[in-house]
Amino acid sequence: MLASWYDDQGPAADVLHVGELPDPVPGPGEVRVRVTVSGVNPGDTKKRRGWLGSSRPSPRVIPHSDAAGVIDAVGAQVDARRVGQRVWVYGAQSYRPFGTAAQYTVVPDHQAVPLPDHLSDELGASLGIPGITAHRTVFADGPVDGQLVLVHGVLGGVGSLAAQLAHWAGATVIATVRRTADLDRVDPAVVSHAFALDTGDPATAIRSYAPRGVDRIIEVALSDNADLDNAVAAQGAVIAAYATRTDRTAIPFWPLLFNNVTLRLLGSDDFPAEAKRQAVRDLTSAAVSALTVAVGDRYPLDDIAKAHDHVDAGGGHGRILVTIPQ
Repeated sequence: MLASWYDDQGPAADVLHVGELPDPVPGPGEVRVRVTVSGVNPGDTKKRRGWLGSSRPSPRVIPHSDAAGVIDAVGAQVDARRVGQRVWVYGAQSYRPFGTAAQYTVVPDHQAVPLPDHLSDELGASLGIPGITAHRTVFADGPVDGQLVLVHGVLGGVGSLAAQLAHWAGATVIATVRRTADLDRVDPAVVSHAFALDTGDPATAIRSYAPRGVDRIIEVALSDNADLDNAVAAQGAVIAAYATRTDRTAIPFWPLLFNNVTLRLLGSDDFPAEAKRQAVRDLTSAAVSALTVAVGDRYPLDDIAKAHDHVDAGGGHGRILVTIPQ
């Protein structure tokens, strides 16, 4: 099969190779998926770089955890009727060496999820790390029906899906964007009101809209927004943070304590198994009518290093995808 891989960690152009590797064979309880589209996540590029000292799960790694494709072979103990089924794939390279940047990937049966025919491969390849992370940020602390949810970075991959899932589940969603110029890109059908962080006092603007504060905060940059979050959190609010921009992030501890705020930190590779199963069920259900993704640039497999560089540079707005030749 045609695949990309790295044998050493480092810059994308230096360590990513593209060429022929043996076709994988599904073992017991596994399925093989012929990949059409592979999603590129910041976590994928950080693993490739060795970020924070992360090591490789094996000497050779095929990157990427997310994909869409078609099951073309199954191992023992898997229903043979799954062959030919369109699926979305998650966790292919989570503690495993061989991900989705290849014509074939092998994953445990439950990690290849049926993808309804009317949903696109692009959406399917965006429901893995971004979708499961978004689901956990919204629902880890219980239902959000009737609550006010603030989503930071609502134009990002996780933020966009978190806003859509919260709205789907009955919450009122408000959101932030970095720049005033981005306000026109926020979907008013999902977000009741959006605020730009480059304005003079976003905390006062949010409090004017939500005088009692917000119940949940979906946080993409805790190091940047800790004081803002403290200013707008309701008594007993939850801040669900899945990213920060400094490794040692300062928070206004005592004000948050007196406000009985819960700070939940979320690392997607290690979510509880049942949380992942529930996310898969809800994402597939919501995707039928309530989820969309903004697709940014698509790269052929031969240009995977450029795709990684794009993500490392911030990715812009929209999902970065690698198209796999058939």
